[in-house]
Amino acid sequence: MKKINFNIKMVVMPFVVLLVLPALFCVAQKSIRDESMVNQQERMVFKQWDRSKFTPTSGWLGINPYYWLTWGLHPNYPKTDLRPLGGAGPQLQRLALTGLQRDADRSYELHSDSLGNVATEEILGHSGLLSSADPLWILYYGRQLRPVTDFDPMLALNGLPAGTKAKLISEGSYDWYKGEMDILAERLDLTRKSNQDRGARILSYHGMLMDYRKLMGIWSTRISTAGRFISQERIRNKLKAQQTRIEKWNENSDVEIAREVLRNRKY
Repeated sequence: MKKINFNIKMVVMPFVVLLVLPALFCVAQKSIRDESMVNQQERMVFKQWDRSKFTPTSGWLGINPYYWLTWGLHPNYPKTDLRPLGGAGPQLQRLALTGLQRDADRSYELHSDSLGNVATEEILGHSGLLSSADPLWILYYGRQLRPVTDFDPMLALNGLPAGTKAKLISEGSYDWYKGEMDILAERLDLTRKSNQDRGARILSYHGMLMDYRKLMGIWSTRISTAGRFISQERIRNKLKAQQTRIEKWNENSDVEIAREVLRNRKY
């Protein structure tokens, strides 16, 4: 029985030793904080590049051997800030330059958009293809100049007596009127289709409207003149044919007419 117990102890003891020894070593360890390593790690990022934290220092009278072993071959290293994200680091400069370029691109984009909008408005205002959509043309000039745009030579003499029509045609007034209306219609069509400033186009409309009214005044005068001529010609023909009778006349008749006028005068 004792021999069996001894064999069990011999088998279990190695396992116990293997379990206990790591625990003893763990209890014996402690955390080590090396300030030099911490400072170097902070210098490798953006946190700090403080010359007072470059350890080991030179010591009294600069006789610290660890300082010369660490920084002797790199004397300018503590003086130069090499952090990419430092106050004057290349990465920070690149980010700042990128921001400035982004702002410049945005301003250029806004400027180009403004130029594009202005150009679009200019095209819409100058294009002859859109002249029919001009509000001033739709509301006023299109209606006033409709007799020019819809001019029909066959309807120009409608409603006139036959004699007046014949007189206008024979003396050339009708051909003149038709030619002037064709010229005005051609000018109006050219103004509407050409590319020009909206203000210049409106002034052209106004000028042609004035020309149209002047032309209509001359045409109306010629129509009335032709009518009077026909009436006078008819009276002249009657006189020649002795179809007009002259009433019996004497000197007293004129005197009576003058007295009647004086009696009925208002002033």
